Amino acid sequence: MAQQADITAMRRAVELAARGLGATSPNPVVGCVVTDASGHLVGEGFHQRAGGPHAEVHALREAGVLARGGTAYVTLEPCNHTGRTGPCAQALIEAGVSRVVYAVGDPNPQATGGADTLRAAGVEVEQGLLEDEARAGNIAWLTSVRHGRPFVRWKYAATLDGRIAAADGTSRWISSPESRADVHRLRAEADAVVVGSGTARADDPHLAVRGIEEAVQPLRVVVDTEATAVKPGARILDDAAPTLIAIAENAENAENAATGLPDVVRLPRAGRGLSVPALLDALHERGVRSVLLEGGPTLAGAFVAAGAVDQVVGYLAPVLLGAGPQALADAGITTITDALRLDVIETARIGTDIRITATPKER
Repeated sequence: MAQQADITAMRRAVELAARGLGATSPNPVVGCVVTDASGHLVGEGFHQRAGGPHAEVHALREAGVLARGGTAYVTLEPCNHTGRTGPCAQALIEAGVSRVVYAVGDPNPQATGGADTLRAAGVEVEQGLLEDEARAGNIAWLTSVRHGRPFVRWKYAATLDGRIAAADGTSRWISSPESRADVHRLRAEADAVVVGSGTARADDPHLAVRGIEEAVQPLRVVVDTEATAVKPGARILDDAAPTLIAIAENAENAENAATGLPDVVRLPRAGRGLSVPALLDALHERGVRSVLLEGGPTLAGAFVAAGAVDQVVGYLAPVLLGAGPQALADAGITTITDALRLDVIETARIGTDIRITATPKER
């Protein structure tokens, strides 16, 4: 059984890792804590940006010679390859640490093997401490490695009777100011924010992160199948964050729409919209490992139908409308036996609203 000191150190490493959310793609978020031979914390760090030093390097630099004979607690198995930075397993060996405790094994075939390298050098290695917590914090990157596509979090705000707007189309504001601020946190943690043409027309959204210092702005993506929704002067076309417009490869207005747009990708159709797998492939190729889906019910339905929603975050406001569009449109589910069942992993009070976070059950 793990000692309380080990648990405390690893929990701190998990907290540190979270500071890198939204800034490290296509790399994982990683936190590291180093204690000296007597168990005192002497160094800590986290992976801050892709191409920069890894968490272990930051922690070892802070620890200096005090790392010798000590323990390193890392949320992900230390890497074993040379990319834009050197292998962390070797850095730990050279620093003289005698023990390494890591939470999650590295599933990346290019980087795995760090634990074996450490053991071969005589370092004591332990795996699995707070694995679930560390895995949850790194779920976007782990999903991308396993499935070759970005992790998709669908966010919506609705009344208690499931309406995202009134019958006349008005929707500002259903959710509380606190919930809207919390959405900016979700944006800051994501590599891309995705909406559809309906949202682009109705709301002229900006989609950039506001109110969070030093946030790395996500890629703003509009799924504009017919290339008619994004017009010159749209707020999403300003220079606050990068923007990508996804259109059908055979859209009649494709050439005209591409003129003056910052970045356009042409994708195959699927039903009345674009192929969701093709869109996710295009984003993955651009280094996107996490997507915040903020689109309306039609786009959300397409993602659910494609089996491409990994997490749902719903903000439920204490409001009743009785009519108006619902949060989710046609998702290809026609009978209750085919319903997408969810596991609720968290409920929280946000202002006057309730935030529910859930993940699909294994089918």
